Amino acid sequence: MTTERKTRLDGVAIASLVLCCFLWGLNQVAAKVAIAEVPPLAQAALRSLGGAALVFLWARWRGIPLFERDGSLRGGLTAGALFAAEFGCIFLGLQYTTASRMAVFIYISPFVVALGMPFIAHTERLKPAQMAGLVLAFAGVAWGFAEGFSKPAAGERQWLGDALGVAAGVLWGATTLAIRGSRLSAASAEKTLLYQLAISGLALAVAAALRGQPWAPTLSALTWASLFFQVVIVTFASYLLWFWLVRHYPATRLASFTLLTPVFGLLLGALLLGEPITARLVVALAAVAGGIVLVNRS
Repeated sequence: MTTERKTRLDGVAIASLVLCCFLWGLNQVAAKVAIAEVPPLAQAALRSLGGAALVFLWARWRGIPLFERDGSLRGGLTAGALFAAEFGCIFLGLQYTTASRMAVFIYISPFVVALGMPFIAHTERLKPAQMAGLVLAFAGVAWGFAEGFSKPAAGERQWLGDALGVAAGVLWGATTLAIRGSRLSAASAEKTLLYQLAISGLALAVAAALRGQPWAPTLSALTWASLFFQVVIVTFASYLLWFWLVRHYPATRLASFTLLTPVFGLLLGALLLGEPITARLVVALAAVAGGIVLVNRS
């Protein structure tokens, strides 16, 4: 199977990326809310297993082959294991830190992709101005959150949640590199996503069973809505769109756009949770916009 790759992001890619970033920013809030009633690893397992079932049904409906021998098994197992570890870190970390701080730390992934892609595709080597754009965008986001960095607002173990967020960001970047550096780069988006969801779902379900944390006796309507959003909208639809983008557009430029996600997280937090919007947020928005312009220069 041949895949046409574009060298620049067009209007379709940019609109798709903004939509994905909006959904992912909202996802952090949704996951944090549901943890009160559904344990973190169990919630992560439900997301992956539910998403895997939907991807499988979608592929069967569209006649997309999923089990043909195309040499992608090794890459699929690697990507699935990284995906499981990433979301294990995110959901465990949300017990100790805020959703907003988690959103900042997991979005170090563009740096991992930018540093690793030249070893996979020499055409995606970043120029100094583009690397400066990544640094500017991330520095702006960090500045927007700096007000709470010196004070553990989420509790004494906030450092643990922050560290798990950093680990998740590294794992997300490594997952993107694993896809682009293996036969998965030529596989369908459905097959790529199914590898990750099925493998991570099983691994996280085993981890949840071993951890043995109790569920709430009954789930509230808000928790059910959160689970539906995470499984159907985020894990199925947005990830399917993301992996299609990874197959058709430069990974480094895609990764730079994901820095919009923590900004959306702040805006949605203000709208849904009453969090204040400060001058630092305005600085973060300007820096992210400037960084994206630099990364996507001709």
